[in-house]
Amino acid sequence: MNRLALIVAGGSGQRMMTEIPKQFLLLRELPVLMHTLNVFHSFDPKMKLRLVLPEAQIANWESLCERYNFRLRPEIIPGGETRFHSVLNGLEGIPDGIVVAIHDGVRPLVSHQTLARCFEEAERSGAVVPVSEIRESVRKLEGEVTLAVNRSEYLLVQTPAAFHSEIIRKAYRLEYRESFTDDASVVEAAGYKITITRGNPENIKITSPMDLKIAEALMR
Repeated sequence: MNRLALIVAGGSGQRMMTEIPKQFLLLRELPVLMHTLNVFHSFDPKMKLRLVLPEAQIANWESLCERYNFRLRPEIIPGGETRFHSVLNGLEGIPDGIVVAIHDGVRPLVSHQTLARCFEEAERSGAVVPVSEIRESVRKLEGEVTLAVNRSEYLLVQTPAAFHSEIIRKAYRLEYRESFTDDASVVEAAGYKITITRGNPENIKITSPMDLKIAEALMR
């Protein structure tokens, strides 16, 4: 099946304590988002790339591409009010019969092996997310009380989530709910089964200054 990567980059700099949106912060001399796009392109140079950005950040992105001589130019889609609405915009016009991988723009360390597993499993099952195990102890908050839970019953979800295009477009016809924390939760609400595959431990989401330092160390 043909493949399309939908990279969603709607973050601000709030948790980074900076006015610069986190996807534009420098990571080893390039903005984070450029590293993310490069991973997908190097994995499959023929794969179509779509980038969803807040409309107010599109001009800034184009300026950064010129500044850093970044010649990889994905199709740019204006984002929406929430991540749900940004993905909805990004899915517009996508045809049937392809696999769509939806990825956080601030996860530049996803491996080629994880991408291969996601696309291959999505072709077989129609809907997949990469996951990793929880290594720390976990407690559940219930009011003012916390309870120990069995961490082996829980998994951490990474991206890209990958889907048959017919499935993901149908799922995003649902009305928005606050419980839609990721794309898999939307697809599950539409009645589809989600399969899992192994992610890679380095595939962290850069949302804080510490995450940026960790990513720099991993890339060295």
